[in-house]
Amino acid sequence: MVEVEDLYKKYGEFTAVDHLNLTVADGEVLGFVGPNGAGKTTTMKIMAGLVQADGGSVKISGIDALKESRMIKRIIGYMPDFFGVYDNLKVMEYMEFYASIYGITGSKAEKLCRKLMELVDLTDKSEFLVDELSRGMKQRLCLARCLVHDPKLLILDEPASGLDPRARHGIQKIIKRLKEEKKTIIISSHILQELSELCTSVGVIDHGKMVVRGTVDEIMLHLNASNPIQIHINDGVQKAINVLKNESKVKNISISDKDISIGFLGSEDDEAELLKKLISNDIKLSSFARQSGNIEEIFMKATEKREVLGDEDKDKSGIW
Repeated sequence: MVEVEDLYKKYGEFTAVDHLNLTVADGEVLGFVGPNGAGKTTTMKIMAGLVQADGGSVKISGIDALKESRMIKRIIGYMPDFFGVYDNLKVMEYMEFYASIYGITGSKAEKLCRKLMELVDLTDKSEFLVDELSRGMKQRLCLARCLVHDPKLLILDEPASGLDPRARHGIQKIIKRLKEEKKTIIISSHILQELSELCTSVGVIDHGKMVVRGTVDEIMLHLNASNPIQIHINDGVQKAINVLKNESKVKNISISDKDISIGFLGSEDDEAELLKKLISNDIKLSSFARQSGNIEEIFMKATEKREVLGDEDKDKSGIW
């Protein structure tokens, strides 16, 4: 669906996007994360045909997005982080206006707009002025607006920005429904744990470069590799150590009385097999758990790592 190669953009002396490479498959939901100024919004605006790149290429459904921006706008839905609304229009009028831009008018437009307002839970607000809506409702309205032409790709830049927890949950619920409908979605956010629940893959961008990219499962596996498994042995510490030493996925062992901490590079299934092996060797244990970690840690580790690694080293450091 999306192929970005060697994308480059500078603003004066500042490099916003630094030879970025990215692919997004059909039906994929990519969480695009990074600190402020990392290049997320610039990359999205280039994809949407709103900012001209200084180099590289962007193809969406095989179309050159840098040369055919008008054509691209017919197959994408772009929701900016800050957007204007026509405050003096009623919600239904607002939706029908955007439908008319894509040549959808009359009863067809009315039916479509009512369906989209139902999707974003604004059916009872159709006769309200847009200015009367809360910020969360305006966000949902903007998302509905992006869907009037049934785009192949949705580009959502901070769709939950500035919303309270209930409103964020509402946006999440809509995106999950779109995910179920196999929409291809690129969504940026600083709420990283929520992205891990919504997305099939995650990309972390920093200083205009992609520093982490993979499926949520792959990234969580690498995260888990840096979080040890904590085991408390009631009886049979030495026997447990002997078992662990013979496991290829156990990279290190730390012992404190009856507590054992291991660096383990396996999946959850591998963890289950290791637990089964310990029990089958008559080792009595009362706890066996991976130290907690989440997608937020991946973000922090990725951006911190980049500060000490040169570009020539990034391919030698796990998922970098």
